[in-house]
Amino acid sequence: MFLSILTTLIKSMFCFTGSYSNNIFPDPLDKEEEKLLIEKHLNGDKDARNKLIEHNLRLVAHIVKKYEASRNDTDDLISIGIIGLIKGIDTYSHKHGTKLTTYAARCIDNEILMYFRNDKKNSKNISIDESIGFDKDGNEITFMEILKTPKPDFAEDIHIKNNIELLGKYLNILSDREKNIIYKRYGLNGYDELTQKEIAKEMGISRSYVSRIEKRALTKLLREFIRNNQYTK
Repeated sequence: MFLSILTTLIKSMFCFTGSYSNNIFPDPLDKEEEKLLIEKHLNGDKDARNKLIEHNLRLVAHIVKKYEASRNDTDDLISIGIIGLIKGIDTYSHKHGTKLTTYAARCIDNEILMYFRNDKKNSKNISIDESIGFDKDGNEITFMEILKTPKPDFAEDIHIKNNIELLGKYLNILSDREKNIIYKRYGLNGYDELTQKEIAKEMGISRSYVSRIEKRALTKLLREFIRNNQYTK
């Protein structure tokens, strides 16, 4: 859930049109600045590492474009691509003999291809809701029914609980107003999911102001996610 919310921001900012003039994320680094940040990053500077990730987020959108025409899971691909980018920045070394962007692009590609392979493998798995036979009255029987759990949606409950706990860790960095808007926009914390227009009317502010607050909040969440997720060499 956490990355899926963040990818809403990524998609709206990138727009997948090739035009990035209104992107709130930093522009690609020039050669000298990138070189300086790489040196700092390799010497353990976390701020330099985070800047390298942020300035290369557009690379994820560029690579996902190659796959999205034949897929209906673009949000998942962006999420997976971000993980690949973080891994690429965290494991980069001059020893690889390639430019940072070239190496990061390979990592993003590899992460997406690994996702495809796992997705194909998992497609052969049997769902707990899949029919495995019939009872004496001719009614279908599923694995879920055989498990005889007190609540038939226990698996989803566990998944939701884990996602809420993860979200809580990051949402605490937001202001009360930012949290309120994120809760209502994405139906979190017991709120119904609302449009920006509905939130604006409820709060007595303009829709464009709600949009700015939402994007600012999601940018904070993305940066916090980047800061807290590191892949060692």
